[in-house]
Amino acid sequence: MELDKIENLLEKYFEAETSIAEEKELKDYFSSSDVAPPLEQYKPLFSYAFQAKQEQFKATIPLNTRKRKRTVWLSVAASVAVLLGVGLFTFNNYNQLKSNDLGTYDDPEVAFRETQKALAMISESVNKGIGSMKYLNEFEQSKNKIFKK
Repeated sequence: MELDKIENLLEKYFEAETSIAEEKELKDYFSSSDVAPPLEQYKPLFSYAFQAKQEQFKATIPLNTRKRKRTVWLSVAASVAVLLGVGLFTFNNYNQLKSNDLGTYDDPEVAFRETQKALAMISESVNKGIGSMKYLNEFEQSKNKIFKK
């Protein structure tokens, strides 16, 4: 009778339909020494939980503070190198911009012609953008006809 009950509980266990009390009953049965021979194969499955509870981590973790100090100094040195690089790059570019006199003309006629060229280039780009807006206007009109707005 006991064997049939345990087999039914095992079947329920493998179908994931057991309650916690039934699982405890299975664990207690397989932890005992009088397990039926046909059910011996399930004994490691239920005794694993008991063995896992008994295990403890006993290894010691060595703390190496010397490496940590080296890492701190290395990060400080890297930060200084990056700041130095950024500073030199900025200093060189600032001096180059300062030495080039961009946008200054002595003759007003030359300045006027250059300004006209720049404005014509901008006007051309804006006109291209306005040309593509015609397609959007046609789409809007078609949409309004379909939805009768």
